[in-house]
Amino acid sequence: MSNALKNDLASLAIDHCIFPIVDAADIRRDGPAVIESGSGLTITDGAGVPHLDMISAYTRANSLGYGNHEVAKAMYDQQVRMHYAGTVSIVTEPMVQLAQQLASLAPGDLSRAFFVSGGSEAVESAVKIAKQYQIGSGKKPHAYKIISRWNAYHGATAGAMALTNHLSVANTPDPMMPGVSKIPNPSNYRNPFGMGEDEYFAFCADYLEQQILHEGPELVAAFIGEPVMQANGTQIPSKAYWQRVREICDKYGVLLIIDEVICCFGRTGKWFATEHFDVVPDIITMAKALTAGYAPMGAVLTTEAIADAIPHFRHVHTFSGHAGCAAAALAVIAIKKRENLIQKAADNGVYFQAALKDALGDHPCVGDIRGLGHWHAIDFTSDRRTKALPDPRMPKAIADRMKAMGVLVGAAGTAIEVAPALIATKADFDRTVETFKEAIEAVTKQYAIAA
Repeated sequence: MSNALKNDLASLAIDHCIFPIVDAADIRRDGPAVIESGSGLTITDGAGVPHLDMISAYTRANSLGYGNHEVAKAMYDQQVRMHYAGTVSIVTEPMVQLAQQLASLAPGDLSRAFFVSGGSEAVESAVKIAKQYQIGSGKKPHAYKIISRWNAYHGATAGAMALTNHLSVANTPDPMMPGVSKIPNPSNYRNPFGMGEDEYFAFCADYLEQQILHEGPELVAAFIGEPVMQANGTQIPSKAYWQRVREICDKYGVLLIIDEVICCFGRTGKWFATEHFDVVPDIITMAKALTAGYAPMGAVLTTEAIADAIPHFRHVHTFSGHAGCAAAALAVIAIKKRENLIQKAADNGVYFQAALKDALGDHPCVGDIRGLGHWHAIDFTSDRRTKALPDPRMPKAIADRMKAMGVLVGAAGTAIEVAPALIATKADFDRTVETFKEAIEAVTKQYAIAA
Protein backbone atom coordinates (compact mmCIF):
# COMPACT_ATOMS: atom_id res chain seq x y z
CA MET A 1 0.00 0.00 0.00
CA SER A 2 1.47 3.33 -1.04
CA ASN A 3 1.66 6.23 1.41
CA ALA A 4 -0.69 8.13 -0.87
CA LEU A 5 -3.29 5.36 -0.70
CA LYS A 6 -2.83 5.05 3.05
CA ASN A 7 -3.38 8.78 3.46
CA ASP A 8 -6.39 8.67 1.12
CA LEU A 9 -7.98 5.85 3.14
CA ALA A 10 -7.38 7.62 6.43
CA SER A 11 -8.81 10.84 5.05
CA LEU A 12 -11.86 9.08 3.60
CA ALA A 13 -12.41 7.27 6.88
CA ILE A 14 -12.39 10.56 8.78
CA ASP A 15 -14.90 11.97 6.29
CA HIS A 16 -17.28 9.03 6.25
CA CYS A 17 -16.85 6.80 9.32
CA ILE A 18 -17.96 7.15 12.94
CA PHE A 19 -15.37 5.97 15.48
CA PRO A 20 -16.52 4.56 18.84
CA ILE A 21 -15.09 5.29 22.32
CA VAL A 22 -12.33 7.60 21.05
CA ASP A 23 -12.29 11.36 21.07
CA ALA A 24 -13.22 12.81 17.70
CA ALA A 25 -10.47 15.43 18.05
CA ASP A 26 -7.84 12.69 18.43
CA ILE A 27 -9.02 10.93 15.27
CA ARG A 28 -9.00 14.16 13.30
CA ARG A 29 -5.49 14.93 14.54
CA ASP A 30 -3.87 11.49 14.34
CA GLY A 31 -6.10 9.67 11.88
CA PRO A 32 -7.24 6.04 12.21
CA ALA A 33 -4.88 3.08 11.97
CA VAL A 34 -4.89 1.71 8.44
CA ILE A 35 -4.18 -2.04 8.30
CA GLU A 36 -3.12 -3.55 5.00
CA SER A 37 -2.82 -7.27 5.71
CA GLY A 38 -2.28 -9.99 8.27
CA SER A 39 -0.67 -13.40 8.38
CA GLY A 40 -0.30 -15.61 11.42
CA LEU A 41 0.38 -13.26 14.34
CA THR A 42 1.75 -10.46 12.16
CA ILE A 43 -0.22 -7.51 10.86
CA THR A 44 1.16 -5.00 8.39
CA ASP A 45 0.01 -1.41 8.55
CA GLY A 46 -0.59 0.99 5.70
CA ALA A 47 3.04 2.08 5.73
CA GLY A 48 4.19 -1.51 5.26
CA VAL A 49 5.43 -1.84 8.86
CA PRO A 50 4.89 -5.29 10.44
CA HIS A 51 3.78 -5.74 14.06
CA LEU A 52 3.50 -8.81 16.27
CA ASP A 53 -0.12 -8.79 17.44
CA MET A 54 -0.14 -9.91 21.07
CA ILE A 55 -3.62 -8.54 21.83
CA SER A 56 -5.74 -10.43 19.24
CA ALA A 57 -6.81 -7.35 17.29
CA TYR A 58 -7.43 -5.43 20.56
CA THR A 59 -10.88 -6.99 21.05
CA ARG A 60 -9.27 -10.37 21.91
CA ALA A 61 -11.49 -12.02 19.28
CA ASN A 62 -8.76 -13.15 16.91
CA SER A 63 -7.92 -16.48 18.49
CA LEU A 64 -6.45 -18.23 15.42
CA GLY A 65 -4.39 -15.43 13.93
CA TYR A 66 -4.69 -13.95 10.46
CA GLY A 67 -5.10 -15.54 7.05
CA ASN A 68 -6.42 -18.94 8.11
CA HIS A 69 -7.36 -20.59 4.82
CA GLU A 70 -9.28 -23.44 6.43
CA VAL A 71 -11.75 -21.10 8.12
CA ALA A 72 -12.07 -18.93 5.02
CA LYS A 73 -12.71 -21.96 2.80
CA ALA A 74 -15.34 -23.34 5.19
CA MET A 75 -17.15 -20.02 4.98
CA TYR A 76 -16.80 -19.88 1.19
CA ASP A 77 -18.10 -23.41 0.68
CA GLN A 78 -21.12 -22.73 2.88
CA GLN A 79 -21.81 -19.31 1.37
CA VAL A 80 -22.05 -20.65 -2.18
CA ARG A 81 -24.18 -23.58 -0.98
CA MET A 82 -26.59 -21.60 1.24
CA HIS A 83 -25.42 -18.35 2.78
CA TYR A 84 -28.62 -17.22 4.53
CA ALA A 85 -31.90 -19.04 4.96
CA GLY A 86 -33.79 -16.71 7.27
CA THR A 87 -34.54 -17.03 10.96
CA VAL A 88 -37.36 -17.79 13.44
CA SER A 89 -38.28 -21.45 12.66
CA ILE A 90 -35.78 -21.98 9.83
CA VAL A 91 -32.50 -23.81 10.42
CA THR A 92 -29.55 -24.92 8.34
CA GLU A 93 -27.20 -27.85 8.79
CA PRO A 94 -24.22 -25.85 10.13
CA MET A 95 -26.44 -23.98 12.58
CA VAL A 96 -27.78 -27.22 14.07
CA GLN A 97 -24.33 -28.81 14.08
CA LEU A 98 -22.93 -25.78 15.91
CA ALA A 99 -25.68 -25.88 18.53
CA GLN A 100 -24.84 -29.55 19.12
CA GLN A 101 -21.10 -28.76 19.36
CA LEU A 102 -21.69 -26.01 21.90
CA ALA A 103 -23.82 -28.32 24.02
CA SER A 104 -21.02 -30.90 24.02
CA LEU A 105 -18.33 -28.36 24.99
CA ALA A 106 -20.21 -26.30 27.57
CA PRO A 107 -20.18 -27.15 31.28
CA GLY A 108 -23.05 -28.97 32.96
CA ASP A 109 -26.42 -29.32 31.29
CA LEU A 110 -26.29 -26.21 29.10
CA SER A 111 -27.73 -27.53 25.87
CA ARG A 112 -30.08 -25.02 24.17
CA ALA A 113 -28.55 -22.33 21.93
CA PHE A 114 -29.80 -19.04 20.57
CA PHE A 115 -27.53 -17.41 18.00
CA VAL A 116 -26.85 -13.70 17.51
CA SER A 117 -24.33 -11.45 15.75
CA GLY A 118 -22.03 -10.54 18.65
CA GLY A 119 -21.43 -10.15 22.35
CA SER A 120 -23.77 -7.27 23.12
CA GLU A 121 -26.64 -9.09 21.42
CA ALA A 122 -25.77 -12.24 23.36
CA VAL A 123 -26.09 -10.34 26.65
CA GLU A 124 -29.36 -8.72 25.55
CA SER A 125 -30.70 -12.17 24.69
CA ALA A 126 -29.53 -13.71 27.95
CA VAL A 127 -31.35 -11.04 29.96
CA LYS A 128 -34.54 -11.60 27.96
CA ILE A 129 -34.29 -15.35 28.50
CA ALA A 130 -33.85 -14.84 32.25
CA LYS A 131 -36.82 -12.50 32.59
CA GLN A 132 -39.11 -14.55 30.35
CA TYR A 133 -38.16 -17.73 32.19
CA GLN A 134 -39.09 -16.23 35.55
CA ILE A 135 -42.48 -15.25 34.11
CA GLY A 136 -43.07 -18.40 32.07
CA SER A 137 -42.16 -20.76 34.90
CA GLY A 138 -44.52 -18.96 37.24
CA LYS A 139 -41.81 -18.81 39.88
CA LYS A 140 -41.34 -15.03 39.78
CA PRO A 141 -44.01 -13.49 37.54
CA HIS A 142 -42.94 -9.93 38.38
CA ALA A 143 -39.16 -10.35 38.29
CA TYR A 144 -37.52 -7.69 36.13
CA LYS A 145 -34.42 -6.70 38.09
CA ILE A 146 -30.87 -7.64 37.10
CA ILE A 147 -27.82 -7.30 39.35
CA SER A 148 -24.47 -6.52 37.74
CA ARG A 149 -21.11 -5.37 39.16
CA TRP A 150 -18.91 -2.32 39.33
CA ASN A 151 -16.39 -2.09 36.49
CA ALA A 152 -18.29 -4.66 34.44
CA TYR A 153 -18.37 -4.62 30.67
CA HIS A 154 -21.31 -6.42 29.06
CA GLY A 155 -21.76 -4.52 25.81
CA ALA A 156 -22.92 -1.29 24.23
CA THR A 157 -26.50 -1.93 23.12
CA ALA A 158 -29.22 -0.41 25.28
CA GLY A 159 -29.84 -3.26 27.71
CA ALA A 160 -26.25 -4.46 27.83
CA MET A 161 -25.07 -0.89 28.36
CA ALA A 162 -27.25 -0.61 31.46
CA LEU A 163 -25.33 -3.55 32.92
CA THR A 164 -22.00 -2.00 31.98
CA ASN A 165 -19.81 0.05 34.30
CA HIS A 166 -16.60 0.11 32.24
CA LEU A 167 -15.47 2.10 29.19
CA SER A 168 -17.15 5.29 28.09
CA VAL A 169 -20.15 3.55 26.53
CA ALA A 170 -21.90 3.82 29.89
CA ASN A 171 -21.24 7.54 30.35
CA THR A 172 -24.38 8.81 28.64
CA PRO A 173 -27.00 11.18 30.07
CA ASP A 174 -30.02 9.21 28.82
CA PRO A 175 -32.00 6.85 31.09
CA MET A 176 -30.87 3.24 31.21
CA MET A 177 -32.89 0.01 31.30
CA PRO A 178 -34.80 0.04 34.60
CA GLY A 179 -34.22 -2.47 37.36
CA VAL A 180 -30.42 -2.70 37.15
CA SER A 181 -28.26 -2.36 40.25
CA LYS A 182 -24.53 -2.91 40.65
CA ILE A 183 -22.47 -4.35 43.48
CA PRO A 184 -18.71 -4.43 44.24
CA ASN A 185 -16.63 -6.54 41.88
CA PRO A 186 -13.86 -8.92 42.91
CA SER A 187 -10.55 -7.39 41.90
CA ASN A 188 -6.92 -8.34 42.24
CA TYR A 189 -4.04 -6.37 43.74
CA ARG A 190 -5.97 -3.33 44.97
CA ASN A 191 -9.61 -2.79 45.94
CA PRO A 192 -11.54 0.26 47.18
CA PHE A 193 -11.85 -1.05 50.75
CA GLY A 194 -8.20 -1.89 51.32
CA MET A 195 -9.03 -5.48 52.26
CA GLY A 196 -6.90 -8.54 51.73
CA GLU A 197 -7.76 -10.34 48.51
CA ASP A 198 -9.60 -13.36 49.94
CA GLU A 199 -11.41 -11.17 52.46
CA TYR A 200 -12.53 -8.86 49.67
CA PHE A 201 -13.71 -11.74 47.46
CA ALA A 202 -15.87 -13.02 50.33
CA PHE A 203 -17.21 -9.51 50.93
CA CYS A 204 -18.21 -9.18 47.25
CA ALA A 205 -20.05 -12.50 47.33
CA ASP A 206 -21.86 -11.69 50.57
CA TYR A 207 -22.81 -8.30 49.11
CA LEU A 208 -24.75 -10.10 46.37
CA GLU A 209 -27.00 -11.74 48.97
CA GLN A 210 -27.62 -8.41 50.68
CA GLN A 211 -28.41 -6.76 47.35
CA ILE A 212 -30.93 -9.47 46.47
CA LEU A 213 -32.61 -8.98 49.84
CA HIS A 214 -32.55 -5.21 49.37
CA GLU A 215 -34.09 -5.37 45.89
CA GLY A 216 -36.63 -8.05 46.88
CA PRO A 217 -35.84 -11.65 45.88
CA GLU A 218 -39.20 -11.99 44.14
CA LEU A 219 -38.22 -9.14 41.79
CA VAL A 220 -34.65 -10.21 40.94
CA ALA A 221 -34.50 -12.26 37.76
CA ALA A 222 -30.74 -12.73 37.37
CA PHE A 223 -27.20 -11.85 38.38
CA ILE A 224 -24.65 -11.38 35.59
CA GLY A 225 -20.87 -11.44 35.78
CA GLU A 226 -17.78 -12.00 33.68
CA PRO A 227 -15.89 -15.04 35.04
CA VAL A 228 -12.67 -13.05 34.61
CA MET A 229 -13.19 -9.30 34.38
CA GLN A 230 -11.35 -7.05 31.97
CA ALA A 231 -11.32 -3.71 33.82
CA ASN A 232 -7.71 -2.85 34.76
CA GLY A 233 -6.63 -6.11 33.17
CA THR A 234 -7.58 -9.75 33.75
CA GLN A 235 -9.24 -9.70 37.18
CA ILE A 236 -9.32 -13.32 38.41
CA PRO A 237 -11.56 -14.08 41.40
CA SER A 238 -11.21 -17.13 43.61
CA LYS A 239 -13.02 -20.41 43.13
CA ALA A 240 -14.65 -19.79 46.52
CA TYR A 241 -16.12 -16.52 45.24
CA TRP A 242 -17.90 -18.09 42.28
CA GLN A 243 -19.09 -21.09 44.26
CA ARG A 244 -20.55 -18.79 46.91
CA VAL A 245 -22.27 -16.75 44.17
CA ARG A 246 -23.77 -19.97 42.76
CA GLU A 247 -25.01 -20.92 46.23
CA ILE A 248 -26.65 -17.51 46.77
CA CYS A 249 -28.35 -17.52 43.37
CA ASP A 250 -29.77 -20.98 44.04
CA LYS A 251 -31.00 -19.92 47.47
CA TYR A 252 -33.09 -17.05 46.09
CA GLY A 253 -34.11 -18.44 42.69
CA VAL A 254 -31.92 -15.93 40.86
CA LEU A 255 -30.55 -17.11 37.52
CA LEU A 256 -26.77 -16.95 37.17
CA ILE A 257 -25.67 -15.50 33.83
CA ILE A 258 -21.95 -15.85 33.17
CA ASP A 259 -20.72 -13.61 30.37
CA GLU A 260 -17.97 -15.51 28.56
CA VAL A 261 -17.83 -13.25 25.50
CA ILE A 262 -14.12 -12.53 26.08
CA CYS A 263 -13.16 -15.64 28.04
CA CYS A 264 -14.53 -18.53 25.99
CA PHE A 265 -12.94 -20.87 23.44
CA GLY A 266 -9.45 -21.01 24.85
CA ARG A 267 -8.66 -17.49 25.98
CA THR A 268 -8.03 -18.65 29.57
CA GLY A 269 -6.75 -22.12 28.71
CA LYS A 270 -10.18 -23.76 28.97
CA TRP A 271 -13.07 -23.96 26.52
CA PHE A 272 -15.00 -21.87 29.04
CA ALA A 273 -13.47 -19.93 31.94
CA THR A 274 -16.16 -21.19 34.32
CA GLU A 275 -14.30 -24.51 34.25
CA HIS A 276 -11.54 -22.88 36.35
CA PHE A 277 -14.06 -22.29 39.13
CA ASP A 278 -16.11 -25.53 38.99
CA VAL A 279 -19.31 -23.55 38.55
CA VAL A 280 -22.12 -24.16 36.07
CA PRO A 281 -24.23 -21.11 35.21
CA ASP A 282 -27.90 -21.14 34.20
CA ILE A 283 -27.13 -19.08 31.12
CA ILE A 284 -23.82 -18.49 29.38
CA THR A 285 -22.98 -15.93 26.68
CA MET A 286 -20.25 -16.21 24.07
CA ALA A 287 -18.93 -14.47 20.94
CA LYS A 288 -15.52 -13.18 19.76
CA ALA A 289 -13.35 -16.34 19.70
CA LEU A 290 -16.40 -18.43 18.79
CA THR A 291 -15.48 -17.67 15.17
CA ALA A 292 -11.92 -16.46 15.93
CA GLY A 293 -12.99 -13.07 14.56
CA TYR A 294 -13.59 -14.43 11.05
CA ALA A 295 -17.35 -13.79 11.15
CA PRO A 296 -19.71 -11.79 13.38
CA MET A 297 -21.43 -14.32 15.60
CA GLY A 298 -22.39 -14.84 19.21
CA ALA A 299 -24.58 -17.25 21.12
CA VAL A 300 -26.47 -17.79 24.34
CA LEU A 301 -26.61 -21.25 25.86
CA THR A 302 -29.05 -22.29 28.55
CA THR A 303 -30.63 -25.42 29.96
CA GLU A 304 -33.50 -27.44 28.58
CA ALA A 305 -35.55 -26.66 31.68
CA ILE A 306 -35.14 -22.91 31.27
CA ALA A 307 -35.77 -22.93 27.52
CA ASP A 308 -38.85 -25.14 27.81
CA ALA A 309 -40.39 -22.89 30.46
CA ILE A 310 -40.66 -20.08 27.89
CA PRO A 311 -43.78 -20.78 25.79
CA HIS A 312 -43.16 -17.95 23.30
CA PHE A 313 -39.70 -16.39 23.19
CA ARG A 314 -40.33 -12.69 22.53
CA HIS A 315 -37.12 -11.89 20.71
CA VAL A 316 -35.62 -12.13 17.21
CA HIS A 317 -32.46 -11.30 15.25
CA THR A 318 -32.30 -11.20 11.46
CA PHE A 319 -28.96 -12.98 11.26
CA SER A 320 -29.54 -15.46 14.09
CA GLY A 321 -27.78 -18.70 13.17
CA HIS A 322 -26.37 -17.32 9.90
CA ALA A 323 -25.14 -20.36 7.97
CA GLY A 324 -21.85 -18.84 6.82
CA CYS A 325 -20.98 -17.70 10.33
CA ALA A 326 -21.91 -21.08 11.76
CA ALA A 327 -19.60 -22.75 9.24
CA ALA A 328 -16.77 -20.48 10.41
CA ALA A 329 -17.41 -21.39 14.04
CA LEU A 330 -17.45 -25.11 13.27
CA ALA A 331 -14.11 -24.81 11.45
CA VAL A 332 -12.61 -22.86 14.36
CA ILE A 333 -13.72 -25.47 16.89
CA ALA A 334 -12.36 -28.27 14.71
CA ILE A 335 -8.96 -26.59 14.39
CA LYS A 336 -8.70 -25.92 18.11
CA LYS A 337 -9.53 -29.54 18.87
CA ARG A 338 -7.19 -30.99 16.24
CA GLU A 339 -4.25 -28.78 17.19
CA ASN A 340 -4.89 -29.17 20.93
CA LEU A 341 -4.79 -25.38 21.19
CA ILE A 342 -6.78 -25.12 24.41
CA GLN A 343 -4.24 -27.16 26.37
CA LYS A 344 -1.38 -25.40 24.61
CA ALA A 345 -2.84 -22.07 25.73
CA ALA A 346 -2.94 -23.30 29.32
CA ASP A 347 0.69 -24.43 29.12
CA ASN A 348 1.79 -21.19 27.43
CA GLY A 349 0.11 -19.24 30.20
CA VAL A 350 2.23 -20.91 32.85
CA TYR A 351 5.38 -20.33 30.78
CA PHE A 352 4.56 -16.65 30.12
CA GLN A 353 3.71 -15.92 33.76
CA ALA A 354 7.02 -17.31 34.91
CA ALA A 355 8.93 -15.36 32.25
CA LEU A 356 7.15 -12.10 33.09
CA LYS A 357 7.76 -12.48 36.81
CA ASP A 358 11.40 -13.36 36.28
CA ALA A 359 12.01 -10.35 34.02
CA LEU A 360 9.69 -7.71 35.52
CA GLY A 361 8.61 -8.91 38.95
CA ASP A 362 11.16 -6.82 40.87
CA HIS A 363 10.72 -3.59 38.92
CA PRO A 364 9.51 -0.78 41.23
CA CYS A 365 6.67 0.19 38.85
CA VAL A 366 5.24 -3.35 38.55
CA GLY A 367 2.65 -4.08 41.22
CA ASP A 368 1.10 -7.31 40.03
CA ILE A 369 1.47 -9.87 37.25
CA ARG A 370 -1.50 -12.17 36.72
CA GLY A 371 -3.26 -14.17 34.06
CA LEU A 372 -4.61 -17.43 32.71
CA GLY A 373 -3.89 -19.08 29.39
CA HIS A 374 -3.53 -16.40 26.75
CA TRP A 375 -4.87 -13.49 28.80
CA HIS A 376 -2.43 -11.71 31.11
CA ALA A 377 -2.03 -8.34 32.77
CA ILE A 378 0.84 -6.35 34.22
CA ASP A 379 -0.65 -3.96 36.77
CA PHE A 380 1.41 -0.85 37.53
CA THR A 381 1.94 1.29 40.61
CA SER A 382 3.87 4.37 41.64
CA ASP A 383 4.70 2.82 45.03
CA ARG A 384 4.87 -0.95 45.58
CA ARG A 385 4.63 -0.50 49.35
CA THR A 386 1.27 1.27 49.26
CA LYS A 387 -0.01 -0.01 45.87
CA ALA A 388 -0.57 3.61 44.88
CA LEU A 389 -2.10 4.21 41.47
CA PRO A 390 0.38 4.87 38.67
CA ASP A 391 0.38 8.04 36.63
CA PRO A 392 -2.62 7.38 34.32
CA ARG A 393 -0.49 8.19 31.27
CA MET A 394 2.17 5.61 32.04
CA PRO A 395 0.54 2.30 30.93
CA LYS A 396 -0.43 3.80 27.58
CA ALA A 397 3.03 5.28 27.15
CA ILE A 398 4.57 1.83 27.72
CA ALA A 399 2.13 0.23 25.27
CA ASP A 400 2.90 2.94 22.70
CA ARG A 401 6.62 2.34 23.14
CA MET A 402 6.11 -1.38 22.59
CA LYS A 403 4.12 -0.66 19.45
CA ALA A 404 7.00 1.45 18.16
CA MET A 405 9.22 -1.57 18.84
CA GLY A 406 6.91 -3.80 16.79
CA VAL A 407 4.82 -5.53 19.47
CA LEU A 408 1.12 -4.74 20.02
CA VAL A 409 -0.32 -4.95 23.54
CA GLY A 410 -3.28 -3.17 25.13
CA ALA A 411 -3.34 -0.49 27.81
CA ALA A 412 -6.21 -1.18 30.23
CA GLY A 413 -6.54 1.43 32.96
CA THR A 414 -3.73 0.84 35.46
CA ALA A 415 -2.52 -2.22 33.56
CA ILE A 416 -1.34 -3.54 30.21
CA GLU A 417 -2.94 -6.65 28.77
CA VAL A 418 -1.35 -9.36 26.65
CA ALA A 419 -3.86 -11.63 24.91
CA PRO A 420 -2.46 -13.20 21.73
CA ALA A 421 -4.11 -15.70 19.43
CA LEU A 422 -3.83 -19.32 20.50
CA ILE A 423 -1.25 -19.98 17.79
CA ALA A 424 1.33 -17.82 19.62
CA THR A 425 4.59 -19.63 20.31
CA LYS A 426 7.03 -19.46 23.18
CA ALA A 427 9.30 -17.40 20.90
CA ASP A 428 6.48 -14.85 20.55
CA PHE A 429 6.11 -14.69 24.32
CA ASP A 430 9.87 -14.37 24.77
CA ARG A 431 9.98 -11.44 22.36
CA THR A 432 7.09 -9.82 24.21
CA VAL A 433 8.84 -10.13 27.57
CA GLU A 434 12.04 -8.58 26.20
CA THR A 435 10.08 -5.75 24.58
CA PHE A 436 8.20 -5.15 27.82
CA LYS A 437 11.45 -4.92 29.73
CA GLU A 438 13.01 -2.44 27.33
CA ALA A 439 9.86 -0.30 27.09
CA ILE A 440 9.36 -0.15 30.87
CA GLU A 441 12.98 0.84 31.45
CA ALA A 442 12.76 3.57 28.81
CA VAL A 443 9.35 5.00 29.72
CA THR A 444 9.24 4.88 33.52
CA LYS A 445 12.21 7.27 33.83
CA GLN A 446 9.71 10.03 33.03
CA TYR A 447 7.44 9.24 35.98
CA ALA A 448 7.73 9.47 39.77
CA ILE A 449 8.07 5.95 41.16
CA ALA A 450 9.05 5.11 44.72
CA ALA A 451 12.20 3.01 44.97
